[in-house]
Amino acid sequence: MNAATAHATDALIDAFVNAAPEQAEHHYRTLVEAVWDDGEPTASALDAVPALAAALERAGDGRRGHLAILLGLLAESEHPTAAGPVARAVRVHLDTYLGLLRTEGIGTPLTLALLYLLSHFPADRDRILAAVSGLELDPADLSRLDRALSELDPGRPGLGRVWPSPSVWTLNEDEVAFDQSWVKALSPQQLLAAWDNDTRTVLGCTGARAYWAVCHGDPADAPAAAVPDRARATAPAAGPELIAAHTAALRCPACHKELEPGDGRFTCTGCAADYPAAGGILDLTAPVGEEAGVDDFLEKLSQVPSMGLFYEAVARPSFLRVAGSNWGGDVTPDDEDRYIAEHVTPVDGPVVDLAAGAGRWTTVIAEAVGADRLVAVDSSLPMLNVLRGRLPDVPAVLAGAADLPFADASVGAVVCWNALQAFYDEAPAAIAEAGRILRPGGTFTAMTFRRSEDPVYRYFQSAHRFPQHEGGLRLFEPEDLRRWLTEAGLTVREESGPGTFVFLTAVKEA
Repeated sequence: MNAATAHATDALIDAFVNAAPEQAEHHYRTLVEAVWDDGEPTASALDAVPALAAALERAGDGRRGHLAILLGLLAESEHPTAAGPVARAVRVHLDTYLGLLRTEGIGTPLTLALLYLLSHFPADRDRILAAVSGLELDPADLSRLDRALSELDPGRPGLGRVWPSPSVWTLNEDEVAFDQSWVKALSPQQLLAAWDNDTRTVLGCTGARAYWAVCHGDPADAPAAAVPDRARATAPAAGPELIAAHTAALRCPACHKELEPGDGRFTCTGCAADYPAAGGILDLTAPVGEEAGVDDFLEKLSQVPSMGLFYEAVARPSFLRVAGSNWGGDVTPDDEDRYIAEHVTPVDGPVVDLAAGAGRWTTVIAEAVGADRLVAVDSSLPMLNVLRGRLPDVPAVLAGAADLPFADASVGAVVCWNALQAFYDEAPAAIAEAGRILRPGGTFTAMTFRRSEDPVYRYFQSAHRFPQHEGGLRLFEPEDLRRWLTEAGLTVREESGPGTFVFLTAVKEA
Protein backbone atom coordinates (compact mmCIF):
# COMPACT_ATOMS: atom_id res chain seq x y z
CA MET A 1 0.00 0.00 0.00
CA ASN A 2 1.45 3.36 -0.98
CA ALA A 3 1.66 6.36 1.33
CA ALA A 4 -1.44 8.00 -0.11
CA THR A 5 -3.52 4.88 0.45
CA ALA A 6 -2.15 4.48 3.96
CA HIS A 7 -3.01 8.08 4.72
CA ALA A 8 -6.54 7.57 3.37
CA THR A 9 -7.04 4.52 5.60
CA ASP A 10 -5.73 6.41 8.64
CA ALA A 11 -8.20 9.18 7.84
CA LEU A 12 -11.07 6.67 7.74
CA ILE A 13 -10.04 5.31 11.14
CA ASP A 14 -9.84 8.80 12.62
CA ALA A 15 -13.20 9.72 11.09
CA PHE A 16 -14.84 6.75 12.80
CA VAL A 17 -13.08 7.20 16.15
CA ASN A 18 -14.07 10.88 16.28
CA ALA A 19 -17.51 10.61 14.65
CA ALA A 20 -20.61 12.06 16.26
CA PRO A 21 -22.99 9.31 17.47
CA GLU A 22 -25.40 9.79 14.58
CA GLN A 23 -22.55 9.45 12.06
CA ALA A 24 -20.68 6.54 13.66
CA GLU A 25 -22.46 3.75 11.77
CA HIS A 26 -21.80 5.39 8.41
CA HIS A 27 -18.10 5.95 9.14
CA TYR A 28 -17.67 2.44 10.49
CA ARG A 29 -19.18 0.86 7.40
CA THR A 30 -16.93 2.99 5.20
CA LEU A 31 -13.91 1.86 7.21
CA VAL A 32 -14.95 -1.79 7.01
CA GLU A 33 -15.40 -1.60 3.24
CA ALA A 34 -11.88 -0.17 2.87
CA VAL A 35 -10.15 -3.14 4.52
CA TRP A 36 -12.59 -6.09 4.40
CA ASP A 37 -15.03 -7.38 1.80
CA ASP A 38 -17.45 -10.19 2.71
CA GLY A 39 -14.86 -12.30 4.49
CA GLU A 40 -11.87 -11.33 2.36
CA PRO A 41 -9.13 -8.78 3.16
CA THR A 42 -8.72 -5.92 0.72
CA ALA A 43 -5.38 -4.71 -0.59
CA SER A 44 -5.37 -2.12 2.22
CA ALA A 45 -5.96 -4.61 5.03
CA LEU A 46 -2.43 -5.66 5.93
CA ASP A 47 -1.02 -2.15 6.30
CA ALA A 48 -4.16 -0.96 8.11
CA VAL A 49 -3.77 -3.41 11.02
CA PRO A 50 -1.20 -1.39 13.06
CA ALA A 51 -3.33 1.75 12.77
CA LEU A 52 -6.45 -0.19 13.81
CA ALA A 53 -4.65 -1.64 16.83
CA ALA A 54 -3.36 1.80 17.81
CA ALA A 55 -6.86 3.24 17.47
CA LEU A 56 -8.18 0.44 19.68
CA GLU A 57 -5.96 1.74 22.48
CA ARG A 58 -6.83 5.41 22.15
CA ALA A 59 -10.52 5.27 21.19
CA GLY A 60 -13.32 5.73 23.65
CA ASP A 61 -15.28 2.74 24.94
CA GLY A 62 -18.09 3.49 22.47
CA ARG A 63 -15.79 2.78 19.52
CA ARG A 64 -13.39 0.12 20.81
CA GLY A 65 -15.79 -2.76 20.39
CA HIS A 66 -16.28 -2.00 16.70
CA LEU A 67 -12.52 -1.86 16.15
CA ALA A 68 -12.02 -5.17 17.98
CA ILE A 69 -14.68 -6.78 15.77
CA LEU A 70 -12.97 -5.47 12.64
CA LEU A 71 -9.59 -6.78 13.76
CA GLY A 72 -11.23 -10.14 14.41
CA LEU A 73 -12.75 -10.14 10.94
CA LEU A 74 -9.33 -9.47 9.46
CA ALA A 75 -7.77 -12.27 11.51
CA GLU A 76 -10.53 -14.57 10.25
CA SER A 77 -10.21 -13.47 6.63
CA GLU A 78 -7.50 -16.06 5.98
CA HIS A 79 -9.34 -18.91 7.72
CA PRO A 80 -8.70 -21.82 8.07
CA THR A 81 -5.07 -20.81 8.42
CA ALA A 82 -4.12 -18.72 11.43
CA ALA A 83 -0.66 -18.03 10.01
CA GLY A 84 -1.44 -15.83 7.00
CA PRO A 85 0.13 -12.37 6.78
CA VAL A 86 -2.99 -10.48 7.87
CA ALA A 87 -3.68 -12.86 10.77
CA ARG A 88 -0.05 -12.59 11.87
CA ALA A 89 -0.23 -8.81 11.74
CA VAL A 90 -3.33 -8.84 13.95
CA ARG A 91 -1.73 -11.27 16.41
CA VAL A 92 1.32 -9.01 16.88
CA HIS A 93 -0.85 -6.80 19.09
CA LEU A 94 -2.03 -9.59 21.40
CA ASP A 95 -0.65 -7.79 24.46
CA THR A 96 -2.89 -4.81 23.67
CA TYR A 97 -6.00 -7.00 23.45
CA LEU A 98 -5.23 -8.84 26.67
CA GLY A 99 -4.47 -5.58 28.44
CA LEU A 100 -7.83 -4.15 27.44
CA LEU A 101 -9.58 -7.33 28.54
CA ARG A 102 -8.16 -6.92 32.04
CA THR A 103 -9.28 -3.28 32.27
CA GLU A 104 -11.78 -2.73 35.06
CA GLY A 105 -15.28 -1.74 34.01
CA ILE A 106 -14.97 -2.11 30.23
CA GLY A 107 -18.50 -3.52 30.03
CA THR A 108 -20.07 -6.51 28.37
CA PRO A 109 -20.06 -5.32 24.72
CA LEU A 110 -16.31 -4.63 24.61
CA THR A 111 -15.60 -7.83 26.54
CA LEU A 112 -17.57 -9.87 24.00
CA ALA A 113 -15.82 -8.10 21.10
CA LEU A 114 -12.41 -8.88 22.58
CA LEU A 115 -13.42 -12.52 23.11
CA TYR A 116 -14.32 -12.72 19.42
CA LEU A 117 -10.97 -11.18 18.46
CA LEU A 118 -9.00 -13.48 20.79
CA SER A 119 -10.81 -16.55 19.42
CA HIS A 120 -8.54 -16.43 16.37
CA PHE A 121 -5.24 -17.22 18.09
CA PRO A 122 -5.09 -20.96 18.94
CA ALA A 123 -1.30 -20.79 19.25
CA ASP A 124 -1.84 -18.59 22.32
CA ARG A 125 -4.57 -20.74 23.85
CA ASP A 126 -3.04 -21.18 27.30
CA ARG A 127 -2.17 -17.53 27.69
CA ILE A 128 -5.63 -16.35 26.58
CA LEU A 129 -7.53 -18.81 28.78
CA ALA A 130 -5.38 -17.77 31.74
CA ALA A 131 -6.21 -14.12 31.05
CA VAL A 132 -9.98 -14.75 31.08
CA SER A 133 -9.96 -17.12 34.06
CA GLY A 134 -10.90 -14.42 36.56
CA LEU A 135 -13.53 -12.63 34.47
CA GLU A 136 -16.55 -14.74 35.48
CA LEU A 137 -17.61 -15.18 31.89
CA ASP A 138 -20.91 -16.70 30.90
CA PRO A 139 -20.30 -20.49 30.59
CA ALA A 140 -21.51 -20.45 26.96
CA ASP A 141 -19.13 -17.61 26.03
CA LEU A 142 -16.22 -19.34 27.77
CA SER A 143 -16.91 -22.70 26.13
CA ARG A 144 -17.07 -21.09 22.67
CA LEU A 145 -13.74 -19.38 23.31
CA ASP A 146 -12.22 -22.64 24.51
CA ARG A 147 -13.44 -24.50 21.40
CA ALA A 148 -12.29 -21.78 18.99
CA LEU A 149 -8.79 -21.98 20.48
CA SER A 150 -8.67 -25.77 20.29
CA GLU A 151 -6.96 -27.75 17.56
CA LEU A 152 -8.16 -30.98 15.99
CA ASP A 153 -7.16 -34.17 17.79
CA PRO A 154 -7.94 -36.98 15.31
CA GLY A 155 -8.07 -39.47 18.17
CA ARG A 156 -10.74 -37.49 20.06
CA PRO A 157 -12.24 -35.01 17.61
CA GLY A 158 -15.43 -34.12 19.50
CA LEU A 159 -17.38 -33.13 16.41
CA GLY A 160 -20.84 -31.72 15.96
CA ARG A 161 -21.55 -30.62 19.52
CA VAL A 162 -20.79 -26.91 19.41
CA TRP A 163 -24.10 -25.21 18.62
CA PRO A 164 -25.13 -22.96 20.26
CA SER A 165 -22.20 -23.60 22.60
CA PRO A 166 -20.26 -26.66 23.74
CA SER A 167 -21.32 -26.01 27.35
CA VAL A 168 -24.99 -26.82 26.71
CA TRP A 169 -24.30 -30.36 25.55
CA THR A 170 -24.71 -33.28 27.96
CA LEU A 171 -24.64 -36.68 26.27
CA ASN A 172 -26.17 -39.91 27.49
CA GLU A 173 -24.66 -43.31 26.66
CA ASP A 174 -26.68 -43.75 23.47
CA GLU A 175 -25.61 -40.36 22.14
CA VAL A 176 -21.95 -41.01 22.96
CA ALA A 177 -22.16 -44.31 21.08
CA PHE A 178 -23.88 -42.57 18.18
CA ASP A 179 -21.13 -39.97 18.00
CA GLN A 180 -18.41 -42.58 18.05
CA SER A 181 -20.06 -44.57 15.28
CA TRP A 182 -20.23 -41.79 12.71
CA VAL A 183 -16.93 -40.16 13.66
CA LYS A 184 -15.07 -43.45 13.17
CA ALA A 185 -16.54 -43.73 9.67
CA LEU A 186 -15.07 -40.40 8.51
CA SER A 187 -11.98 -40.10 6.34
CA PRO A 188 -9.20 -37.73 7.45
CA GLN A 189 -10.45 -35.17 4.93
CA GLN A 190 -14.00 -35.44 6.26
CA LEU A 191 -12.75 -35.07 9.82
CA LEU A 192 -10.94 -31.88 8.90
CA ALA A 193 -13.94 -30.48 7.02
CA ALA A 194 -16.29 -31.26 9.91
CA TRP A 195 -13.91 -29.66 12.42
CA ASP A 196 -13.67 -26.56 10.26
CA ASN A 197 -17.47 -26.36 9.95
CA ASP A 198 -17.76 -26.49 13.72
CA THR A 199 -15.10 -23.80 14.12
CA ARG A 200 -16.85 -21.50 11.66
CA THR A 201 -20.12 -21.98 13.53
CA VAL A 202 -18.50 -21.13 16.86
CA LEU A 203 -16.85 -18.01 15.43
CA GLY A 204 -20.11 -17.00 13.74
CA CYS A 205 -22.08 -17.20 16.99
CA THR A 206 -19.36 -15.45 18.99
CA GLY A 207 -19.10 -12.71 16.37
CA ALA A 208 -22.86 -12.22 15.95
CA ARG A 209 -23.39 -11.90 19.70
CA ALA A 210 -20.45 -9.52 20.10
CA TYR A 211 -21.30 -7.34 17.11
CA TRP A 212 -24.93 -6.98 18.14
CA ALA A 213 -23.74 -6.00 21.61
CA VAL A 214 -21.35 -3.28 20.45
CA CYS A 215 -24.11 -1.86 18.23
CA HIS A 216 -27.03 -2.11 20.65
CA GLY A 217 -25.88 -2.84 24.21
CA ASP A 218 -25.90 -5.82 26.53
CA PRO A 219 -27.63 -8.92 25.09
CA ALA A 220 -30.79 -9.97 26.90
CA ASP A 221 -30.36 -13.72 26.63
CA ALA A 222 -33.01 -15.90 28.19
CA PRO A 223 -31.61 -18.85 30.15
CA ALA A 224 -31.65 -22.05 28.13
CA ALA A 225 -34.17 -24.64 29.26
CA ALA A 226 -33.04 -28.09 30.30
CA VAL A 227 -33.55 -30.86 27.75
CA PRO A 228 -36.44 -33.10 28.91
CA ASP A 229 -36.07 -36.81 29.49
CA ARG A 230 -35.50 -38.46 26.12
CA ALA A 231 -38.08 -41.12 26.98
CA ARG A 232 -40.70 -38.53 26.12
CA ALA A 233 -39.53 -38.57 22.51
CA THR A 234 -41.47 -41.71 21.60
CA ALA A 235 -44.67 -41.38 19.58
CA PRO A 236 -47.73 -42.87 21.31
CA ALA A 237 -49.60 -45.76 19.74
CA ALA A 238 -52.31 -44.74 17.30
CA GLY A 239 -54.56 -46.60 14.90
CA PRO A 240 -54.82 -45.79 11.17
CA GLU A 241 -58.00 -43.83 11.75
CA LEU A 242 -56.01 -40.87 13.09
CA ILE A 243 -54.41 -40.35 9.68
CA ALA A 244 -57.35 -41.77 7.73
CA ALA A 245 -59.47 -38.79 8.76
CA HIS A 246 -57.51 -36.80 6.17
CA THR A 247 -57.29 -39.47 3.46
CA ALA A 248 -59.43 -37.42 1.08
CA ALA A 249 -56.70 -34.79 0.84
CA LEU A 250 -53.67 -37.10 0.84
CA ARG A 251 -52.10 -38.31 -2.40
CA CYS A 252 -49.41 -40.82 -3.37
CA PRO A 253 -46.09 -38.98 -3.86
CA ALA A 254 -45.22 -41.23 -6.82
CA CYS A 255 -48.34 -41.14 -9.00
CA HIS A 256 -50.55 -38.62 -7.14
CA LYS A 257 -53.50 -41.00 -6.86
CA GLU A 258 -55.60 -41.48 -3.73
CA LEU A 259 -54.44 -43.53 -0.74
CA GLU A 260 -56.43 -46.18 1.08
CA PRO A 261 -55.74 -46.89 4.79
CA GLY A 262 -54.95 -50.45 5.83
CA ASP A 263 -53.30 -52.38 8.63
CA GLY A 264 -50.00 -50.62 9.32
CA ARG A 265 -49.86 -49.12 5.86
CA PHE A 266 -51.58 -46.92 3.29
CA THR A 267 -51.91 -48.27 -0.25
CA CYS A 268 -52.01 -46.19 -3.42
CA THR A 269 -55.09 -46.83 -5.56
CA GLY A 270 -53.05 -46.05 -8.67
CA CYS A 271 -49.59 -47.62 -8.51
CA ALA A 272 -50.35 -49.98 -5.59
CA ALA A 273 -47.36 -48.73 -3.58
CA ASP A 274 -47.59 -49.41 0.15
CA TYR A 275 -46.48 -46.76 2.63
CA PRO A 276 -45.86 -47.65 6.29
CA ALA A 277 -47.84 -46.05 9.10
CA ALA A 278 -47.21 -46.44 12.82
CA GLY A 279 -47.63 -44.35 15.94
CA GLY A 280 -49.82 -41.89 14.09
CA ILE A 281 -47.06 -41.20 11.53
CA LEU A 282 -47.43 -41.99 7.82
CA ASP A 283 -44.11 -42.36 6.01
CA LEU A 284 -44.49 -41.16 2.42
CA THR A 285 -40.76 -40.87 1.73
CA ALA A 286 -40.48 -44.39 0.27
CA PRO A 287 -42.76 -47.40 -0.27
CA VAL A 288 -42.40 -50.39 2.02
CA GLY A 289 -39.30 -52.37 1.11
CA GLU A 290 -37.23 -49.44 -0.12
CA GLU A 291 -34.48 -47.98 2.06
CA ALA A 292 -33.61 -44.29 1.95
CA GLY A 293 -29.98 -43.76 2.93
CA VAL A 294 -28.54 -40.66 4.56
CA ASP A 295 -25.27 -39.59 2.99
CA ASP A 296 -24.38 -36.60 5.08
CA PHE A 297 -23.08 -37.46 8.54
CA LEU A 298 -24.34 -34.06 9.77
CA GLU A 299 -27.82 -35.06 8.70
CA LYS A 300 -27.33 -38.29 10.64
CA LEU A 301 -26.49 -36.19 13.68
CA SER A 302 -29.85 -34.46 13.38
CA GLN A 303 -31.51 -37.88 13.66
CA VAL A 304 -30.34 -38.66 17.21
CA PRO A 305 -33.64 -39.51 18.95
CA SER A 306 -33.27 -36.77 21.55
CA MET A 307 -32.41 -34.07 19.01
CA GLY A 308 -36.03 -32.98 18.78
CA LEU A 309 -36.05 -32.30 22.50
CA PHE A 310 -32.71 -30.49 22.35
CA TYR A 311 -33.89 -28.43 19.39
CA GLU A 312 -36.97 -27.16 21.21
CA ALA A 313 -35.28 -26.41 24.53
CA VAL A 314 -31.89 -25.06 23.47
CA ALA A 315 -31.11 -24.80 19.77
CA ARG A 316 -34.20 -23.01 18.50
CA PRO A 317 -34.11 -20.00 20.88
CA SER A 318 -30.43 -19.54 20.05
CA PHE A 319 -31.11 -19.81 16.34
CA LEU A 320 -33.63 -16.98 16.59
CA ARG A 321 -30.98 -14.79 18.20
CA VAL A 322 -28.53 -15.35 15.36
CA ALA A 323 -30.83 -15.49 12.33
CA GLY A 324 -33.32 -12.90 13.60
CA SER A 325 -30.83 -10.54 15.27
CA ASN A 326 -32.88 -11.23 18.37
CA TRP A 327 -30.19 -10.75 21.02
CA GLY A 328 -32.34 -8.10 22.65
CA GLY A 329 -35.38 -10.37 22.90
CA ASP A 330 -37.57 -8.19 20.66
CA VAL A 331 -39.46 -11.28 19.49
CA THR A 332 -40.72 -13.56 22.26
CA PRO A 333 -42.51 -16.92 22.06
CA ASP A 334 -45.68 -15.09 23.08
CA ASP A 335 -45.27 -12.80 20.06
CA GLU A 336 -45.04 -15.81 17.78
CA ASP A 337 -48.07 -17.46 19.42
CA ARG A 338 -50.07 -14.28 18.97
CA TYR A 339 -49.18 -13.93 15.30
CA ILE A 340 -50.23 -17.50 14.54
CA ALA A 341 -53.48 -17.15 16.46
CA GLU A 342 -54.37 -13.91 14.67
CA HIS A 343 -53.31 -14.73 11.11
CA VAL A 344 -53.99 -18.42 10.49
CA THR A 345 -57.56 -18.26 9.15
CA PRO A 346 -58.37 -21.45 7.25
CA VAL A 347 -61.21 -22.14 4.90
CA ASP A 348 -62.68 -25.67 4.66
CA GLY A 349 -60.21 -28.54 4.64
CA PRO A 350 -57.30 -29.73 6.77
CA VAL A 351 -54.63 -27.36 8.02
CA VAL A 352 -51.06 -28.38 7.15
CA ASP A 353 -48.22 -27.51 9.52
CA LEU A 354 -45.38 -27.68 7.00
CA ALA A 355 -41.94 -28.52 8.44
CA ALA A 356 -43.57 -28.83 11.85
CA GLY A 357 -40.40 -29.95 13.60
CA ALA A 358 -40.84 -31.03 17.20
CA GLY A 359 -44.27 -29.45 17.48
CA ARG A 360 -43.86 -26.38 19.68
CA TRP A 361 -45.81 -24.23 17.21
CA THR A 362 -48.05 -27.08 16.11
CA THR A 363 -49.50 -26.83 19.61
CA VAL A 364 -50.37 -23.18 19.00
CA ILE A 365 -51.95 -23.97 15.63
CA ALA A 366 -53.98 -26.79 17.20
CA GLU A 367 -55.33 -24.36 19.78
CA ALA A 368 -56.25 -21.92 17.02
CA VAL A 369 -57.94 -24.29 14.54
CA GLY A 370 -58.53 -27.55 16.45
CA ALA A 371 -56.34 -30.65 16.54
CA ASP A 372 -58.89 -32.58 14.46
CA ARG A 373 -58.16 -30.31 11.46
CA LEU A 374 -54.39 -30.42 11.71
CA VAL A 375 -51.81 -32.53 9.85
CA ALA A 376 -48.13 -32.13 10.76
CA VAL A 377 -45.62 -32.62 7.93
CA ASP A 378 -41.86 -32.88 8.35
CA SER A 379 -38.93 -34.70 6.75
CA SER A 380 -37.37 -35.71 10.11
CA LEU A 381 -38.75 -38.79 11.85
CA PRO A 382 -37.11 -37.94 15.21
CA MET A 383 -38.80 -34.54 15.16
CA LEU A 384 -42.17 -36.09 14.40
CA ASN A 385 -41.65 -38.59 17.22
CA VAL A 386 -41.35 -35.69 19.63
CA LEU A 387 -44.33 -33.93 18.07
CA ARG A 388 -46.54 -37.01 18.36
CA GLY A 389 -45.55 -37.44 21.99
CA ARG A 390 -46.57 -33.85 22.62
CA LEU A 391 -49.77 -33.93 20.51
CA PRO A 392 -51.31 -37.43 20.49
CA ASP A 393 -54.42 -36.15 18.66
CA VAL A 394 -52.48 -34.70 15.70
CA PRO A 395 -51.44 -37.08 12.88
CA ALA A 396 -48.10 -36.66 11.18
CA VAL A 397 -46.80 -37.29 7.67
CA LEU A 398 -43.14 -37.85 6.88
CA ALA A 399 -42.59 -36.05 3.56
CA GLY A 400 -40.55 -33.33 1.87
CA ALA A 401 -41.67 -29.76 1.35
CA ALA A 402 -40.99 -29.51 -2.38
CA ASP A 403 -43.53 -32.18 -3.39
CA LEU A 404 -46.35 -32.15 -0.87
CA PRO A 405 -48.53 -35.29 -0.81
CA PHE A 406 -51.86 -33.45 -0.98
CA ALA A 407 -54.36 -32.98 -3.78
CA ASP A 408 -54.78 -29.69 -5.61
CA ALA A 409 -56.98 -27.17 -3.72
CA SER A 410 -57.56 -29.63 -0.86
CA VAL A 411 -56.39 -27.84 2.30
CA GLY A 412 -57.70 -24.82 4.19
CA ALA A 413 -54.41 -23.33 5.40
CA VAL A 414 -50.67 -23.94 5.39
CA VAL A 415 -48.31 -22.81 8.15
CA CYS A 416 -44.52 -22.88 7.69
CA TRP A 417 -43.00 -21.50 10.87
CA ASN A 418 -39.25 -20.95 11.22
CA ALA A 419 -38.58 -23.49 8.49
CA LEU A 420 -38.20 -22.08 4.96
CA GLN A 421 -34.52 -21.34 5.56
CA ALA A 422 -33.95 -25.00 6.48
CA PHE A 423 -34.57 -25.94 2.83
CA TYR A 424 -33.38 -22.74 1.18
CA ASP A 425 -32.90 -24.21 -2.31
CA GLU A 426 -36.38 -25.74 -2.25
CA ALA A 427 -38.14 -22.69 -0.80
CA PRO A 428 -39.60 -21.53 -4.16
CA ALA A 429 -40.92 -25.05 -4.82
CA ALA A 430 -42.32 -25.34 -1.29
CA ILE A 431 -44.18 -22.03 -1.65
CA ALA A 432 -45.46 -23.12 -5.07
CA GLU A 433 -46.68 -26.36 -3.50
CA ALA A 434 -48.44 -24.44 -0.74
CA GLY A 435 -50.21 -22.40 -3.41
CA ARG A 436 -51.17 -25.55 -5.29
CA ILE A 437 -52.74 -27.39 -2.35
CA LEU A 438 -54.53 -24.38 -0.83
CA ARG A 439 -58.19 -23.81 -1.49
CA PRO A 440 -59.23 -20.32 -2.63
CA GLY A 441 -59.29 -18.01 0.37
CA GLY A 442 -56.95 -20.24 2.40
CA THR A 443 -53.97 -18.69 4.14
CA PHE A 444 -50.24 -19.34 3.97
CA THR A 445 -48.57 -18.12 7.17
CA ALA A 446 -44.82 -18.18 7.66
CA MET A 447 -42.00 -16.94 9.80
CA THR A 448 -38.48 -16.96 8.43
CA PHE A 449 -35.49 -14.61 8.25
CA ARG A 450 -33.90 -12.17 5.85
CA ARG A 451 -30.29 -11.39 5.22
CA SER A 452 -29.10 -8.47 7.29
CA GLU A 453 -28.48 -5.23 5.43
CA ASP A 454 -25.36 -4.76 7.56
CA PRO A 455 -22.50 -6.60 5.78
CA VAL A 456 -20.77 -7.48 9.05
CA TYR A 457 -23.83 -9.04 10.69
CA ARG A 458 -24.75 -10.70 7.38
CA TYR A 459 -21.32 -12.34 7.38
CA PHE A 460 -21.88 -13.69 10.89
CA GLN A 461 -25.29 -15.04 9.88
CA SER A 462 -23.80 -16.91 6.93
CA ALA A 463 -20.88 -18.29 8.97
CA HIS A 464 -23.13 -20.84 10.66
CA ARG A 465 -22.85 -24.42 9.44
CA PHE A 466 -25.85 -26.57 10.31
CA PRO A 467 -26.93 -29.99 8.97
CA GLN A 468 -28.93 -28.31 6.21
CA HIS A 469 -26.35 -25.54 5.66
CA GLU A 470 -22.90 -27.08 5.28
CA GLY A 471 -21.79 -24.16 3.14
CA GLY A 472 -23.15 -21.60 5.59
CA LEU A 473 -26.59 -20.40 6.60
CA ARG A 474 -28.46 -18.80 3.70
CA LEU A 475 -31.35 -16.43 4.32
CA PHE A 476 -33.78 -14.61 2.07
CA GLU A 477 -34.26 -11.30 0.38
CA PRO A 478 -37.85 -10.15 1.06
CA GLU A 479 -38.41 -9.32 -2.60
CA ASP A 480 -37.66 -12.96 -3.52
CA LEU A 481 -40.22 -14.20 -1.01
CA ARG A 482 -42.82 -11.81 -2.41
CA ARG A 483 -42.12 -12.90 -5.98
CA TRP A 484 -42.41 -16.59 -5.13
CA LEU A 485 -45.70 -15.97 -3.34
CA THR A 486 -47.08 -14.08 -6.32
CA GLU A 487 -46.00 -16.84 -8.70
CA ALA A 488 -47.80 -19.34 -6.45
CA GLY A 489 -51.06 -17.43 -6.77
CA LEU A 490 -50.82 -15.99 -3.29
CA THR A 491 -51.44 -12.37 -2.32
CA VAL A 492 -49.51 -10.95 0.63
CA ARG A 493 -51.95 -9.75 3.26
CA GLU A 494 -49.45 -8.90 6.02
CA GLU A 495 -45.67 -8.57 6.26
CA SER A 496 -43.74 -7.47 9.34
CA GLY A 497 -40.90 -8.35 11.71
CA PRO A 498 -38.21 -6.56 13.72
CA GLY A 499 -34.51 -7.22 13.28
CA THR A 500 -34.07 -9.72 10.49
CA PHE A 501 -37.32 -11.60 11.16
CA VAL A 502 -39.89 -11.96 8.39
CA PHE A 503 -43.51 -12.61 9.37
CA LEU A 504 -45.76 -13.22 6.37
CA THR A 505 -49.39 -14.05 5.72
CA ALA A 506 -50.66 -14.53 2.17
CA VAL A 507 -54.03 -15.59 0.79
CA LYS A 508 -54.77 -17.95 -2.11
CA GLU A 509 -56.49 -16.01 -4.85
CA ALA A 510 -59.90 -17.15 -6.00
